[in-house]
Parts: sequence; C-alpha cells; structure tokens
Amino acid sequence: MRILAAGMSGFLGTRLADVLRERGDEVVRLVRRPPRGASEIQWSPSAGELDPTALAGVDAVINLAGAGVGDKRWTDEHKRAIRASRVDSTATLARTIAGLAPADRPGALLNASAVGWYGDTGDTPVTEDAPAGDAFLADVCRVWEAATRPAEDAGVRVVRLRTGLPLDRAGGLLKPQLLPFRLGAGGRLGSGRQWMPWISLTDWLSAVAFLLDRSDLAGPVNVVGPAPVRNAEFTRELAARLHRPAVLVVPGLGLRVLLGEFAGEALRSQRVLPGVLQRAGFEFAHPDLPSALRSALHAEPATAG
Repeated sequence: MRILAAGMSGFLGTRLADVLRERGDEVVRLVRRPPRGASEIQWSPSAGELDPTALAGVDAVINLAGAGVGDKRWTDEHKRAIRASRVDSTATLARTIAGLAPADRPGALLNASAVGWYGDTGDTPVTEDAPAGDAFLADVCRVWEAATRPAEDAGVRVVRLRTGLPLDRAGGLLKPQLLPFRLGAGGRLGSGRQWMPWISLTDWLSAVAFLLDRSDLAGPVNVVGPAPVRNAEFTRELAARLHRPAVLVVPGLGLRVLLGEFAGEALRSQRVLPGVLQRAGFEFAHPDLPSALRSALHAEPATAG
C-alpha cells in the first residue's frame, strides 16, 4: 500500500511510519521544508498549498499534523496555533483529495482527532455517538473533524481517529511523569476521581493499521483502551510498577497556577470507550492498565499487528 502521510515527525507519527514500512507499506511523508529524498514531498498547509500530483498512485492518506497541546502554556497565540495547525492541514488534504478525478482519489483518509471531542463526561461512559463537549479542545475537535468533509462528500472513506492517552516511556502521557515518580514525587491530580482514556502504544499502532485495512469502517473511532481508569488508580499502578510511593496530591488550584487554562484538561474526566473497535473485533494486546504499563516501561517492541 502506498501511503501519503502528514505529521509523521512526532512521537506517534515516527513510530507509525516505522511499523507501516516494516509490514511492507510505502510511506511518503509530507514536509514543510525542502524534501530530502524521494520519500518526502513539500507542502504548505498554512497557505493551503499541496500539489495534487503528490496523490498520484496513493492508496490512503494519514494525517496526524498538529501543534502540541500540553507542551506550552495556553496563551491566545498558542491556542490559535493548536487550532490552525490541525484545521489547515486537514482542510488542505481534504480539498485536494476532493479536487481529484474520482478514479485518482485515494481509498481512505485517516485523520487525527482526539477524545477532547467529548469534553468532561464525568462518570458517564461514552462511545462514538456522544455529542461534542463545550471546552476549548472540544471546539477544536469539532472544526478539525468538520474539515474532513470535502473528502467525505467526494466519496472517500474518512476515519476520524479520536485518540486517547498513549502509554510509552518515550513520549505521550508517561514520559514527563517518569522522573517525578521515580523520585517519589508522583501523585494524583486533584481529587483523582477523573477518568483517563489511556491506550498502549502497541495497541494504538495496531488499531491504526486495522482501520487502514478495514474498508468497511468509517467515521469517528475512539482509539482508546477498553478499560479506562480513574487518575488515582493510574497513579497507584504507575508508582507500584516503579516501586516508588505516590502519596502526594497535586491540588487543582496548584495545577491552574502552573498550567493555566490547560489545567482544566488535566482535571477533566473522560470515560471514553472503544465502541467501534470492539464491535469490529479488534483484539487489544493490552486490555488493562497493568499490562499496558508493563509494555511501556519495559520498552516492548511495538508493532502494527
């Protein structure tokens, strides 16, 4: 399969490109800088520019592009970057795909989204049919997903990857927590009652490959594990795996002082379930948090299934 991919330089994209190539796919990366070889094509999503010939012979498009959400304080400027980097890249790809002759269009567009779509769900479990929430990230997800519509209207299979919290020692949720937990300074966030929709990196990669191959699946898909846990349980399990205590509490007020508006996302409860994946028969390698943390902390090789 020939795959045109955007946003592949980050933590998830780098690993996904590796495992897709390992299974025999050809991955051509879209880059903003001058290309460094035949496996790269330059584009300018902020200007809406992509040469349609980049899609020649492409079987599927994967778009993971977007500025980091939790790596900077949420100034007005960074919030604009979070939104624009996602919407511009998605809109550019979707419009370009829709502008091709039907016979030249790729079979699928797998476009990143996030469980931020749901806002705060409290203790209520939600699947893909739940409405969007009303927080900043929920609004971003609304316009982000809406930007795929030209491709969908043109008859292309569009999958919206509502990703949860991937677990791996090299990035995502775990990496910034390992040092404080190893120093015995880890602890729950606020009340610790908020639900966390985690997924092992291995399962995230396998799920994307599964969705790439399943021509019968389209629309929003929650790419999360089947057993979300409360933050207090996550804290206890991570501390136990690292053989360290975790008796501290990071108060909500302290998080807001440290992180500003983003603290609201860290304290938000999201009991998100993988409805589409489970109905489609996807098998999780790590269906519970202990097995996912064992995989993440022991650097078990990740595969795409």
